[in-house]
Amino acid sequence: MEADTPAPAACPPGLPAGLTCLRGRDANGAHLLIAKPANWNGGLVVHVFGGPRMAAPGPETTDEDLIRFSEFVREGWAWASTSRRRAGFGVARAGEDTENARRAAIAALGQPSVTVLHGQSWGGAVAAKLIETGNAPDAEGRRPWDAALLTAGVLAGPTRAYDMRVDLRAAFQAVCGTHPAPHEPQYDVTLGLAEGARMTREEVIARYLACTGADLAPEARSASQRAALSDLAAASRIPEHALPGHLWWATQIFADIARNVTGGRSAFGNEGVRYRGTSDDAALNARVPRIAADPEARARLAADGDLTGGIAVPVLTLHGIGDATVFVENEAAYRATVERAGNAARLLQVFVDEAEHSKLSSPLYPAALAALRAWVETGHRPAPEEVRERCEALRGAYGGECRVLPDHVPQPWEARVNPRGTAQALTATIR
Repeated sequence: MEADTPAPAACPPGLPAGLTCLRGRDANGAHLLIAKPANWNGGLVVHVFGGPRMAAPGPETTDEDLIRFSEFVREGWAWASTSRRRAGFGVARAGEDTENARRAAIAALGQPSVTVLHGQSWGGAVAAKLIETGNAPDAEGRRPWDAALLTAGVLAGPTRAYDMRVDLRAAFQAVCGTHPAPHEPQYDVTLGLAEGARMTREEVIARYLACTGADLAPEARSASQRAALSDLAAASRIPEHALPGHLWWATQIFADIARNVTGGRSAFGNEGVRYRGTSDDAALNARVPRIAADPEARARLAADGDLTGGIAVPVLTLHGIGDATVFVENEAAYRATVERAGNAARLLQVFVDEAEHSKLSSPLYPAALAALRAWVETGHRPAPEEVRERCEALRGAYGGECRVLPDHVPQPWEARVNPRGTAQALTATIR
């Protein structure tokens, strides 16, 4: 299709007076939202939302994102976002759509003084990949992206970022045996669903609740339900309160990956995993389904989204240490990747004593963005304490807390998520 050039349109509700919004579509059909504040400071934030969302994209797909991160436009930054051309997984494709949004914003606003790529949650994975693969300088030496801000990002790379969900699906079959149920078509649970099958979130959660009684008061649960809930948390290492969401994502997203990225084969496996801390480790390890990742499927997923650490511009990450949706240990995995590439000096990681995932305390975002801009413009790499000081200065305008932990170091990825070993090692351990 031909691109629909962004034109003046209504802004989402509740945003600053004087904000000018433009809406349009790119040549792939993705819906674009561009916003310019009356006090534009010359900077541009291009936002990448998380998920990946499975609802069909529409004109208002990213309205909620602009409202949620309205601190950016309130501080004078212009905004651009894309609905993406279609729902579902696809890191590289989402990156292409994001680059199209950047180009549309520049065509509409003119060349910004600084352009920052902001990725939230799974959008952090997209942004981290794009900053590596889509940031070559032009003939004049200017790069598309001057910096990246990654908030609560999925930064371990897709071939391992979902290992805890693999373990949850495998443990759920061993403990509950109802997803799939015995009378339904059987499949490797790492494929999400049987080919052609559909399930709603409510249907998945109903099976979870029937097995665990998690919707009941603890004293009202049966002994088997109490054991099931405890065993699922221990085997997956996911906190009990977060299990339903992860079980649903391990259904919906795994199915989308299998159908649209890996050709119906599993990129995930648990052959060498030894599950510990359950009511009967030996019994669970003997009963749990063992799945081998298909090498070609894994290679496809790695090519789509795994990271190399090849960053050429400043990258600042912001993450709550109690995040149960995207474990903070993603940051340890990312730092190790960046360090191996020799680019540690271009990475600043800021940790916050919060447990929220979708949105941390409001003043943290403009503070992080301001620190990142100063880094770009002066070459001075800020310290986490400087981000905290900027945050404190913004509390009067935005409220909230600034619980930055300057000295926090997350434990390694392999210490937080069940390590992947070999089938031989598993057999030896069980013996």
